[in-house]
Amino acid sequence: MSVLPLVFTSGWASGVNAYAVVLLLGVFGATGLSDDVPETLQRPEVLVVAGVLFLCEAVADKIPYVDSAWDSVHTVVRPVAGAWVGALLAGQSGSLNDVVAGLVGGSTALASHTVKAGTRMAVNASPEPFSNIALSLAEDLGVGGIVAFAMFHPEAAAIIAGLLLTAGLVVLFFLISRIRRFRRRRAQRREEKQLAARMERPPG
Repeated sequence: MSVLPLVFTSGWASGVNAYAVVLLLGVFGATGLSDDVPETLQRPEVLVVAGVLFLCEAVADKIPYVDSAWDSVHTVVRPVAGAWVGALLAGQSGSLNDVVAGLVGGSTALASHTVKAGTRMAVNASPEPFSNIALSLAEDLGVGGIVAFAMFHPEAAAIIAGLLLTAGLVVLFFLISRIRRFRRRRAQRREEKQLAARMERPPG
């Protein structure tokens, strides 16, 4: 059986929460629930690091503006993680070329990361913090549920991930104006801080 559906799903999930993907896959492999997980992801040090970083993301992802800063840092991390996991899965399976798997996983992760980061910018334009918390919890549960589902039903999970990715891109298209407003407000706040700092300086 081709590992491509699992690579695609893990790529999508990595773009949303890469640490959760590594942690979940590692746990599935270490507990013997799946034979498709590479040994690298099951190593104790990998699980510990992924677990700690997952907890950090779980907190940062629920704080307005901190989540967008976190997303900016992970613009490279998530696609690289998606490509890495995809290549490992392909190497374990032997049914797909490692480079192809890396490209699929990385590009899918980049697309879903774009949706996540753009949506967060739009949500941060609202004054209340509850939207961030609700959206973050939905993302965490979605990633966990779909990755777990993919271990046993990879084709069906890939279809769900594809539909979610498509829907997210459509929603993001309609949120572009709100994202632009968010950037203008951020630039305005930066200018106000700089002006206030100049006014507070003593003369001379």
